[in-house]
Amino acid sequence: MHRDIAVAEYEKTIQAAFREVADALSAKYWLAEQLTIQQANLEAQNERARLAQLRYDNGTAAFLEVLDAQRDLLGVQQQLVQARRALLSSQVALYAALGGGTLAATGEAQGVAPAPASTPSTR
Repeated sequence: MHRDIAVAEYEKTIQAAFREVADALSAKYWLAEQLTIQQANLEAQNERARLAQLRYDNGTAAFLEVLDAQRDLLGVQQQLVQARRALLSSQVALYAALGGGTLAATGEAQGVAPAPASTPSTR
């Protein structure tokens, strides 16, 4: 009876671990795709801002067009930073799901540095 319960709990734990890894892999893949899209968008907005500045310099556009292009460029840059942060967070989640990052119960988890080895005095 106890053995059957232990086996069921073990299987449940294994299934949860596989699910966490699969979710983390899926998130990492999806966020990497989003980052690629954001980078392409950044390139397009950079070109738009460059062309707006060029048109303004040549007197064919109002400065408001330059400001709009720069504002949109800033928004895209912020989105790219958020996408990078999300991708890095997903990589950390994947690492944790694979069992990485666990500290041994040697006091490191509480931030306690191990005591230095005592050395004999040289006097």
